[in-house]
Amino acid sequence: MPVKTMLAGATALALISGASAAQEFNLRLAHWVPPTHPIQPLGIEPWIESIGEASGGRIDVTIFPAQQLGAAPDHYDMTRDGIADIGYVNPGYQAGRFPIYSLIEIPFHANNAVGGAQALHEWYAAIAETEMADVKFCIANPHDPGTFHSKVPIKVPADVDGLNVRPAHATMARFVSSLGGGPVQVPAPEAREVIANGMVDAITFPWNSIYISGIDSETRYHLDMPFYISAQLLLINKATYEGMPADLKTVIDDHCTPEWSKRFSTGLAENEASGRQKMIDDPEHILYLPTEEEVQAWRDAAAPLVNQWKEDAAAAGVDPEAVYQSYIDALERHDSRF
Repeated sequence: MPVKTMLAGATALALISGASAAQEFNLRLAHWVPPTHPIQPLGIEPWIESIGEASGGRIDVTIFPAQQLGAAPDHYDMTRDGIADIGYVNPGYQAGRFPIYSLIEIPFHANNAVGGAQALHEWYAAIAETEMADVKFCIANPHDPGTFHSKVPIKVPADVDGLNVRPAHATMARFVSSLGGGPVQVPAPEAREVIANGMVDAITFPWNSIYISGIDSETRYHLDMPFYISAQLLLINKATYEGMPADLKTVIDDHCTPEWSKRFSTGLAENEASGRQKMIDDPEHILYLPTEEEVQAWRDAAAPLVNQWKEDAAAAGVDPEAVYQSYIDALERHDSRF
């Protein structure tokens, strides 16, 4: 079944009005990156196609990319409120709102996105109702571990002092602040603008997204280690899901599994990882591989983030030690522990 990407304006309205009557549910999926971003052809579209096949064409999904239905930080609320039936959400864009989930944003936990996706899904599915009860949790989609990319060399934590940095999410913003840097937090679609116009000196991003976003001309120096992840979620409006007959709910449930999170994330992870080799092969880019002592210095600098997370998780009403250990156990089960 072909996948439809919705265009803005009159064309979009024409496509909606021409939807096949045989489709019992024509769902709107909103995301905030361009339709050419690898997550759409490598993750979202195969997932949609599989749902269409499994439902015998009774579930159709139209994609609204590039913030067409709303700004990137608003995608959770858009999904909750039914502006989108399915939302591709970065919880880290809303500081403090999802304190339990923010554990995955702390550096030095997951070292890959393939096993990491399955581990993250298994861990969070059991506790998602604690802080995301007004949507249906479906897919976990971490990117390949990202790192610092900068206009000046960053080798050790002290090098961040005095720099303005675009962090990936609220946890990295807190980390940058703890190192003496100034976080300038904007969603990924706006990242190139802030570094190109001189507002920031460095950015935390996965490798190939530097090329995808055109930031490769702005950052010459790269810290060569799997530093942190950001993990998007595919969430479903509860009313949409609950309005389906039992057999179609089963189709959706079968596409909201740890195995599907792994499958959904694999193509993007491989694409992101490819950017590192491009930089190795490009004499304009300089990668710095930290020594064991320097890695330990970074780990020591990030350690207070775990303690702060445990305080926040306890305030959210969960046992932080048990929840933390369950995440570590899941990463170890899937060979994705740093």
